[in-house]
Amino acid sequence: MRAELVMIGTELLLGEIVDTNATFLARNLAGLGIDVFFKSTVGDNLQRGSEVLAEAVKRSDVIIISGGLGPTEDDLTREIVAEVMHSPLQEDKGALEELETWFAQRYDQSHMPVHNRKQALFPAGSKIIPNPIGTAPGFYLEKDGKMVIALPGVSQELKTMFSETVAPVLAQKGTGQILVTRNLHFVGIGESRLAEVLGDLLHEQSNPTLALYASGGIVRIRLACKAESREEGLEIMAPVEREIRSRTKEFLYGTDGQSLEEVAAQFLVEKKLTLALAESCTGGLIGHLLTNVPGSSAFLNRGYVVYSNQAKVDDLGVRPETLEKFGAVSEQCAREMAEGARDRAQTDLALAVTGIAGPTGGTPDKPVGLVYISLASAGDTIVQRHVWKGSREQIKNRTALMALRLLWQLSAT
Repeated sequence: MRAELVMIGTELLLGEIVDTNATFLARNLAGLGIDVFFKSTVGDNLQRGSEVLAEAVKRSDVIIISGGLGPTEDDLTREIVAEVMHSPLQEDKGALEELETWFAQRYDQSHMPVHNRKQALFPAGSKIIPNPIGTAPGFYLEKDGKMVIALPGVSQELKTMFSETVAPVLAQKGTGQILVTRNLHFVGIGESRLAEVLGDLLHEQSNPTLALYASGGIVRIRLACKAESREEGLEIMAPVEREIRSRTKEFLYGTDGQSLEEVAAQFLVEKKLTLALAESCTGGLIGHLLTNVPGSSAFLNRGYVVYSNQAKVDDLGVRPETLEKFGAVSEQCAREMAEGARDRAQTDLALAVTGIAGPTGGTPDKPVGLVYISLASAGDTIVQRHVWKGSREQIKNRTALMALRLLWQLSAT
């Protein structure tokens, strides 16, 4: 079964809101074993909306529309479906009564605004999709072997209506198979390099399929296969996952919803290790990420944000002569920051970062993006040098990510 998404709303085209509905719908359709081949976004315009829907009907079996079911003049989904499917609009008395009751109970209004009467209109032959948390009921229309489903653009309403009504209807039309996915997360290796390491697996893929995605320093491999159940799907994918793990174990930190900070935190908790942070260029970002993990108070003792040279001296005991001779962005300073934080906080570990996030402040010897990351423990102090490219925010994020990676790598030693 081939599905298509049509997202309606000028606000989407203007970038005023982010389209999270398409993500939700695509993910849930995949879980039902229904393939989404196309997605279109169109503004609140009758002609353009009708053209997009007409094309979708030609090439897809199921079309799900999001948005355009409100009471105003620019809410045109009903009219678009009626025109394309040749099903004139008709008023549904039951839906009208529910709307009137809604306004009477929620807003203490004896009369519903006249504009809302429009929300009781549906293309002939439609079946209504109840909206338990809003005023815009949806509908679905089956005609000539095609199924058009219309849902509100309000995210929570769409999710509720899809889960309670649409998913059960579509499940009956599915093939009986579902799409099972498994995500593997990597850090410290680029997408192209990972593709080289796994080249034969990517070339020979059939079921399961493999796809690589990169974002913000993290590379993700999605394994996917069609199966009768999730258990069967995981069994099909297991040999491929084992082979991937055997080739990439130094970079593969987690699966599915696991974040790098969660994996690092889990290691610290299991080993009963305490941690202090000394952050310069990241300005507390590493601490923010770690404290997003529930239970982080079990390992995180304290964090120092030492942005100025004087703060590095006063709070961490970095020697003034070190700063004068080597500068704040140097291997020597990063080392003293980590060791000073560990000594003053009396923790098992201390993680320190110092660098030039830009866009100014770089020199030929120390360019924008130069970062030093240091991890101090009882037996050793590690210092890593990196040079990142990108915006100030990207450099900060990448630095925090690689600092967490350094922490996570302890679990493998």
